[in-house]
Amino acid sequence: MNKKSTKLVLTALFAALTCVATMIIKVPTLGTNGYVNIGDTIVLLSAWMIGGIYGALAAGIGSALADLLSGYGTYVPGTLAIKFLMALAAYFIFKALTKINVNKIVAYIISGVAAELIMIAGYFLYESTILGYGLAAVPSIGSNAVQGVTCLVLGFVAVIVLENTKALNFIKKYV
Repeated sequence: MNKKSTKLVLTALFAALTCVATMIIKVPTLGTNGYVNIGDTIVLLSAWMIGGIYGALAAGIGSALADLLSGYGTYVPGTLAIKFLMALAAYFIFKALTKINVNKIVAYIISGVAAELIMIAGYFLYESTILGYGLAAVPSIGSNAVQGVTCLVLGFVAVIVLENTKALNFIKKYV
């Protein structure tokens, strides 16, 4: 199998999974027109399993597509950038920590927390400035924090389970 083709297929697959996970559960946030979802679970898995630019593209495109399909068009550019940066940061932090022999579990948690902090800050800045909500965006910080913690736990459990499967070994062989 061609490594580049497989990586592109995995990127498309993870973009689709991100989109579906984002759209499966949507709880409107306070103060803004956003919503809480479990899509960040796959955003984190994209970072940890595919990594680099491909994982970041899967996260950004899948999340932005969910916003577009769900009628949240004003969020599409912000979501694309925020989720891309989340996955890219999680990947580089995880890679740096494991390179210096930090325990993998600790590396998953630290990189995931950093990614979710990017999400929380990113949406607050996007909503308060670009969308013009000003201080009305403050309540969404709490909603986004709940989403971040939930998805960090789900992502962590999923990656630990997947580490013990042949599927993750297959993916790692091609990325």
